[in-house]
Amino acid sequence: MGIFSRFSDIINANLHSLLDKAEDPEKMVRLIIQEMEDTLVEVRSTAARTIADRKTVAREMDRVRAEMNEWASKAELAVSRDREDLAKAALVEKNRAGDRVEALEGEDRELAEQLEKLNDDIQRLQAKLEDARSRQKSLVQRQKVGNQRLHARKQMHDRRIDDALARFEGYEQRLDRVEGETEALDLGREPGLRAEFDALENEDKVRAELDQLKARVKGQGEGAKKRARKSQGRDQARD
Repeated sequence: MGIFSRFSDIINANLHSLLDKAEDPEKMVRLIIQEMEDTLVEVRSTAARTIADRKTVAREMDRVRAEMNEWASKAELAVSRDREDLAKAALVEKNRAGDRVEALEGEDRELAEQLEKLNDDIQRLQAKLEDARSRQKSLVQRQKVGNQRLHARKQMHDRRIDDALARFEGYEQRLDRVEGETEALDLGREPGLRAEFDALENEDKVRAELDQLKARVKGQGEGAKKRARKSQGRDQARD
C-alpha cells in the first residue's frame, strides 16, 4: 500500500512536513516519489484513453453529419419529384441524425473538459514530483555530509582517547623509573632497624606455625597408638 491512496492526497500533501516527521526521511522520499510516479503513469494512461475516446466520438460525429446531409438531400429530391411522403420520412431520419450529432457534441465537450482537467492534474503532479526529487537530492547530500562529519568526529574522539592512553602510559613509565631509581639506591646497604624487626616478627610467626604443626602430628600419632592398643586388647579378650 502506497504513501498516498488517491491523487488528491498527493496534491494536497505537505511533503516538507511529511519528511520532517519521518524517522528515515531519505526512505520516505523514495516511497513518495515511487507513489507519485505510479500515479502519474495512471493519470497519463487515463488521459490517453480520453484522447482516444475523443477521436472515436469525432469520427462518429463526421459519419452522422454525413448521414444527416444525405437525408437532407434525399428530402429535397423527394420534394422535387412531388413525393411528399418520402420527403417527410427523409426529414424524420435527418432529425434523428441531428439529435445524434448533438448528443455526440455533448459527449465530446465532456471528454474535452475531462482531458483539460487531466492535463492540469499532470502538471500539478509533475511539480510535486520535481519537488520531491529535489528534496531527495538534498537529503542524500545532507546524509553524505552528516556521515562525513560523524566519521571526522569519531576519528577526533579516537585520537583523543589514544592521546590520553599514551599520556597515562607515559606517567606509568615515569613512575616505574622513579621507583626503580629508589630501589636501586637501597642496593648494597645494610638492612635498617625496621627491617631487622620485620625479620624477627616473621621468624616468630614461622616458629609458632611450626610448633602447631608438630603438636598436630604428634597428637595424630598418639591417637593411632591408642587405637592400636584397644584393638589388640579386644582381640585377646575374644581368644
